[in-house]
Amino acid sequence: MPDVRARYDIPELAPLWRVLWERFSSGRAVSSVRLRGLEPDQSAALADLLGLDRLPGVDASVSVRALDEALGPATGLTAREIAELIVGRLENRAETRLAATNARAELWVWLDEHPVVRAEPALAGWAAGIRRGGLIGGSAARTRKVIAQALSVLAALPSDGRPLSTLAGDVCDDTHALDDGTRTSALVLKALAAIHDEAPPQNAEERRACWERAGVECDALSTSVLTAGFRPGGTDPLSVTLQAWTDAGHAAVVTLAQLRDFGPPRGATVVHVVENPAMVAMATARFRSQCPPLVTTSGWPNSAAIHLLRRLAESGAQVRYHGDFDGEGVRIAAHVVARTGAQPWAMSAADYLAAVRPGRPDPGNITDAPWDPELSEAMRGHRATVSEEHVAEQLLTDLAAFRGPHC
Repeated sequence: MPDVRARYDIPELAPLWRVLWERFSSGRAVSSVRLRGLEPDQSAALADLLGLDRLPGVDASVSVRALDEALGPATGLTAREIAELIVGRLENRAETRLAATNARAELWVWLDEHPVVRAEPALAGWAAGIRRGGLIGGSAARTRKVIAQALSVLAALPSDGRPLSTLAGDVCDDTHALDDGTRTSALVLKALAAIHDEAPPQNAEERRACWERAGVECDALSTSVLTAGFRPGGTDPLSVTLQAWTDAGHAAVVTLAQLRDFGPPRGATVVHVVENPAMVAMATARFRSQCPPLVTTSGWPNSAAIHLLRRLAESGAQVRYHGDFDGEGVRIAAHVVARTGAQPWAMSAADYLAAVRPGRPDPGNITDAPWDPELSEAMRGHRATVSEEHVAEQLLTDLAAFRGPHC
């Protein structure tokens, strides 16, 4: 509409169209607008437009209805339409704000309900910290992309000794995604600290140690897992070695390098996993060459332990896990269950209540147990630890049903 533009798209009326555009873009009903600091030529142009017999002051209130009545006969357009024609397409900031609010709400629900977070309740505080930090650049989509990348990395940990850049390339399609200083790297390191109930790493040395504990750039020879009772029946060096130590009634140490080269021992139908090496010592002492397949995580599992348990589960073995009934023990159990698909073994609230006694050490910070919500409640109520050694006889009795060549 060249005539409309030529007549009304002039510098003297620019403040009017800009204020109208801003108000109409609010998404709310507009009956009048307020112009402030008008110059004499702007006041004169406004008076001419509205057909006023006197000039408005420096500050003027303009009725939208009066504008429509003045503009309609001359142009066939409303003040709203002319403001949009001159300034540009109107926004709807009310809808934009509502959409942004909904996107934020959906983002936080998605994070709280994400399988990685749900599987390890220790990550609930990490997720809450992300929420307190707000959106990256005010964008829910951008924030979700970074969080999703961090969650994908967490799901891939512990790693199998790959360099950090290789892990980043494999999981994030960007070899620099986990470099020091990136948002994704910071989120993953904070999550790993939360899982272990520790403060986030503060310097390069602590960050390297955190990554190494998660199996990134770890030494595949010194990273090992203690096992007992495996009878693979194969002819490869690992199978022969495990069979020999089982026949001798001894435990065997398996390195990550050996697991990489030869894979997990085959044939086991049920594998029991304990948190403490002392349980392996008790089992081999009692069952000798008939010890059932047994693995210990030796506290927090390293990449060799997780690698072994994952491969055993993938080969069809039922993996059953038991750990200490204290805060860290519950977090370790949740971690093992989440990372390997293991089933909790004698780790229910009923098991805890049957073994708890007054006067035992405080369990520390207790997070929820995903497999039994009542367990954490019972532990918070009694504030007493039940270590594996306290229930050793029960565990050994359970293991006795699987001794001998059941694997």
